[in-house]
This record gives sequence, C-alpha cells and structure tokens, in this order.
Amino acid sequence: MSQSSNLGGILSRIWWGVNLTRQILLNFLFFGLLLIVLLMLVSSDRPEVPRGAALVVNPSGMLVDQETGTPFEQAMDRMFGQERPETLVRDVTESIRMARDDDRIDALVLQLRDLHGGGLSKLQDIADAIEDFRESEKPVYAIGDGFSQSQYYLAAQADEVFMHPSGQILISGFDTYRNYYKQAIDLLDAEWNVFRVGEYKSFVEPYTRDDMSPEDREARLAYLTDLWENWKADTGDRRGIDSDTIQAYVDEMPDLLDEAGGDTAAMAYEAGLVDALIPRDEMRERLIEVVGEDDNHGYKHIGMSNYLEARKDKRKRRRGDEIGVVLAVGQIMDGSQSPGTIGGDSTARLIREAREDSDLAALVLRVDSPGGSAFASDVILREIEITQEKGIPVVVSMGSTAASGGYWISMSADEIWAHPTTVTGSIGILSMFPTFEGTLDKIGISTDGVGTTELAGAFRVDRHMNEGLRRMMESGIQHGYDDFIEKVAHHRDMSVSEVDDVARGRVWSGTDAHRAGLVDELGDLNDALESAAAMAEIEDWQPRFIEHRPGFWESFLGDAAMSLARIVGPDVIEQRLHQNPQRQLLEQLKEDFRQMESFNDPNHEYYFCDTCVIR
Repeated sequence: MSQSSNLGGILSRIWWGVNLTRQILLNFLFFGLLLIVLLMLVSSDRPEVPRGAALVVNPSGMLVDQETGTPFEQAMDRMFGQERPETLVRDVTESIRMARDDDRIDALVLQLRDLHGGGLSKLQDIADAIEDFRESEKPVYAIGDGFSQSQYYLAAQADEVFMHPSGQILISGFDTYRNYYKQAIDLLDAEWNVFRVGEYKSFVEPYTRDDMSPEDREARLAYLTDLWENWKADTGDRRGIDSDTIQAYVDEMPDLLDEAGGDTAAMAYEAGLVDALIPRDEMRERLIEVVGEDDNHGYKHIGMSNYLEARKDKRKRRRGDEIGVVLAVGQIMDGSQSPGTIGGDSTARLIREAREDSDLAALVLRVDSPGGSAFASDVILREIEITQEKGIPVVVSMGSTAASGGYWISMSADEIWAHPTTVTGSIGILSMFPTFEGTLDKIGISTDGVGTTELAGAFRVDRHMNEGLRRMMESGIQHGYDDFIEKVAHHRDMSVSEVDDVARGRVWSGTDAHRAGLVDELGDLNDALESAAAMAEIEDWQPRFIEHRPGFWESFLGDAAMSLARIVGPDVIEQRLHQNPQRQLLEQLKEDFRQMESFNDPNHEYYFCDTCVIR
C-alpha cells in the first residue's frame, strides 16, 4: 500500500471523527435549546394570588436601582458561579404598595435571610412603602433566624419581629475602611504619579499614604455620623426605643452579652429589639393563625416575584401624561456600557431618546453613582442641558450616592432632590499615572530608545515620567477643577468662592448638602417625580423608565440562558452572603484592582469619589 494511500486513510478517518463530533455537538445544542424552549413554555403560566394570603417580601443580594448587566450577561454569570444577586428597590416597593389595596392579601411577611445590604436611602424607600401598607390595617411580620444591620432596619418596621432562639442581631454602626498600598509601591520601587485638586479628594490616598489623612477622616466621620443617627432614629421610632438605648446596645454589647450568659438572642430580646424568640415551626404556626394553612402545611402565602408576575397587568402603562425616568447607576465610564454602569455614550443616548419622545412631559434623572470618567460625565451633562434648552423640565433624584461625577451630571437640573442620607458633593478632580521603571530594574529589565520630540514615548509606563507631561497634567487637572466649580456656580446660582468653600473634594450627607446649597430639596424619587409633574403642569401622570431594550435575539438568548442556568448553575447566594472574613478581604483586594482597570477616560481625568462607596 502506498504512502499516499495511508495518508489518505488517516485523513479520511480524522474527517469522519471531526464530522461525527460536529453532528453530536449540533444535536446536543439543538435538543438543549428545544428543552429550554419547552421549559420556558411550561413555566409561562402566570401564578395566581391565593385569597387571604400573606405577601412574602424576600429580597436577595444587594438592593439596587438598576440590575447589573444585560439579561444574557446575568445568565452567564449565574451559570459560571459569578452571579452577584441583586433586587430592584422598585420591585420591592411596588409589590408592597400593590398588596396594600389587594383584598386577597391579608398580611405582609418580611423574610430577610438573603438580603445582603443596600444604601440607607434604599432601605428608607422600602420602609416608606411598609408604612403605606400599614395604613390598610393589615399586619406586618418580620421573621428570621437572625438579622444583620441592614436586615434589622427593615425588620424593625414590622408590627412584630420573630427571631430564632439561637439567633442574634448584629448592629455595629457604619464604617468605611480600605487598604493602603504605599509601602507595597515603595517595595516595588514604582513611581505613582498623582494629580488632584481638593484636599478632601481622597481616592488617591491609598497609593500615596499608609493611613487616612485628617481631612478624609473628618469628612468620612461627618457623613457616617449623619447616616448612623438616621438609622437609630428610624429603627428606634418604630420599636419605641430611643436612640440612646440603641447606642448603648452597641457600645455595651460585651457587658450585655455577659449579663445574658452569652445568649445573643436573649440579649436582643431584653433590649426590646424583638418581640418573640421562637423556632421556625412556631413562627409558621403563628402565621397560619393569621392567614390560614396552605396545601403544604405551611402558612398561605405568595412570594414577591410571583406576586409581581401575577399582577403584571396592573404594572402596564395606563393612559395619561408620562414622566421619563433615566437611571444613571454605577461608575461612569467612557463609551457604551451595560446596565449597572453609566456609559457616556449609552446614557446620553437614553437622555436623547427621552428628549425626542413627544409623550414625555418631563425628565427625572435618578443618579446613584460615585462618578468616574470626567469626559463621559461631561457628555451626559451636555445632553441634559440640551434637554432643558428645549423647554423640558429636568429634575434629579439622588439615590444613596451622587458624588463627584455623579454630582457633575446632576448640577444643571432645574431641581435637585436628595435623601437626607444621600452621600454627595466630592466636587474635585484627580488623575494618576504610575510608572514601573524601578520595578523592572529590580528584575534586570531596562528601557531605552529614541523619539522625535520630548513627548514621544512620554506615556510609557516603563519610563520615568517626563517633566513636560507632568506640567501638562497638573495644568489640565487645575483647569478641570476650575471648570467644575465654575459650572456648579453657574447652575446653582452661587459664587465661585461659595462653591469652592464646599468643594475641594469634600463629601456631604444629603442634609448637609442641602444646607450648603448643593441640593434644592430633601425627598425620595416619588417626591422628585411629583415636582417634575408640577413643573410640566400636568396632574394625571405616570413614570416611564427609559432603559436599554434588548432586541429579540438578545431577549431570547437571555431567557434561554437563564433557564439553563437555573438547571445547571450553582446557587451562589449563600456563598456571596456568608463569605468568611479571609475571602471578603481577597474579594476587596480584587475589587480595588478591577476598579483601576475600569478607568478609561481618554484624558485620564476623573471625577470619582471612593470615599462615597460604603461597603
């Protein structure tokens, strides 16, 4: 047999194997998609609301104004164990308010085990919805094995709080700590070139110091104290406990626990934080007494997600004028970005879409952002200014954070609303340009070459920073700060010196920002919507959220991937909520470096407030 025949036979068998593999993979893909479609069809039946049931509000993960990523991205994250569970605040508040007037719902149950946290303003929005529900004279219960600080804030809004006898309520106040890298940078012999205007602009400090500056310490403690006082007042008022008692509970916890013989549940009960210490079966029996028993021998109930699905018709648009709501949530970056991140181009596109929609009488920009790219922030601001020039009222509603770039995109609004606990301000600018020539030299790598000008090769990170480039960056940063405070002065009808007095990178609570003239009114999103309606001179109105709308294939692939993820994807909620301290530290370090990678401003200038991110 010839050599060519042998080769032909080998190639033939290889092709046969490749073709068989292709057919098998295609068949798996086909039947997999078929299975997913069938599952989607089977699960498309709308749930029914049982009469006389309890609505169970059971948020998971972080409370957010906008979920992170597209549906397809979310499904992929879930499938590969990278999901960070999130719950929309408006889903929670809407379900509670609909249940208030639903004669099929007889009670509200807060099951908060999977709630990771959220800004205090978001918790307050939910607390307001619970207060509205209470006007129906239907009872509200909170049940849990134990409660974290965020969980307890909501639990305290209930008429009765039930906790397991082995549980605990861990209240520790608010804090903001971070890692500092100066010693590590020195060990690497790296040169971390930093440019900033504003002594309170502290984002650069981890790279230039080993500890917190006095200015940063002063600003952080001021707004954290405001948040803590609000937290104590809100929970204390509902529980009939004064703020001093809650403060003593935290300050004297070691002594109180000794007095309770090490029993954390008894300590919480003695402090008046819970109404009963009972195991899960007794909680279930008490709720059965209120709403009756279901077919599974539990209390009759419907979960929040199923309730929203069952009430989908009630959530549809009705007749009347509309107020557009554009969400600006997350870090500000250049270009088009997925939901949960503010893209200069993508967010500007949404504002433009709202402006060109003749059905919209006004625009509310909901801002929940620590800022980011200076260039992208200005692109968004310009779209807002054009909207106002066309006679369309623009109102800003600040969420938990609206600082630095978050304030930049807010400042031109006809009216700015902030929660008392919003973290805002941080009017300042920064830039960083690290170089690693010393680090490379330690391992025997040097850099040399030629260029036709002094600036040629100046942006290489393996060379010492060019003095001309340094002067240019210093000049550009100073110009950026001057531009910031001048624009704030123009839009806020203040003098430049008045703005400078409250700027310089200083962070303020919503209450203090209101006193300083940086915001107009204190209130929530609904207050901002009502104000926008008044400006537009309309009475019968409804909000319409202007968001990224996935196309057919994006929706289909997202739904299909999520269905598959539910089957094969790991359950990561417990993993995310109950990480050990060592894992949390590693995650924080990873987050710090991910944040550095996300800085993509074309001019390397940032209106960013790391101080404002309370983790």
